[in-house]
Amino acid sequence: MSTRKFYELVNKCRSIRRFDESVEISRETLLELIDLARLSPTAGNNQPLRFSIVKGQETCNSITGLLGWAGALKDWDRPAAGERPSAYIIILFDTLKASNPKTDSGIAAHTILLGAVEKGLGGCMFGSIKREQLQELLKIDRQFSISLVVALGKPAEQVVIEQVSLGEDLHYYRDNESVHHVPKIKLNDLVLNG
Repeated sequence: MSTRKFYELVNKCRSIRRFDESVEISRETLLELIDLARLSPTAGNNQPLRFSIVKGQETCNSITGLLGWAGALKDWDRPAAGERPSAYIIILFDTLKASNPKTDSGIAAHTILLGAVEKGLGGCMFGSIKREQLQELLKIDRQFSISLVVALGKPAEQVVIEQVSLGEDLHYYRDNESVHHVPKIKLNDLVLNG
């Protein structure tokens, strides 16, 4: 893949919060995305991450209510019926192998999202999770702790990046046509040494 194509893939990899709920994602596709995460770097090659696949609208709908969807959107708390994810990948860590693998989890989640975008899907990673309720809902053994949740589905919203200068407002927002705007600080403002 050329650098330009990779740039375009990263640029398209936005946090999607509204989906076409009618589009299912196959277990095979979800396993392919987890395989990408499996191949990603891990601290000390410890490989403490485990994954739980969730499909089926009833269970997915239950999980939707256990996540913090968009703190900056004060008039919207989660996707409505018909806009919910088609699947979730729960990123767990084996507490016998690691006590806090946040870096590994973030790398895995972002790798899953990049793979999803390449397949015409989209998603959003969540750290704001009602972990106890989710652990019970999915009957996850206590040896495994929930690190992140990745929602996946066919995007049903447009997300655009707005270039802003350092010091400008960084809160994402939706305009009157429900286009989701995400401010990103300009490259030249981020590089400290010119």
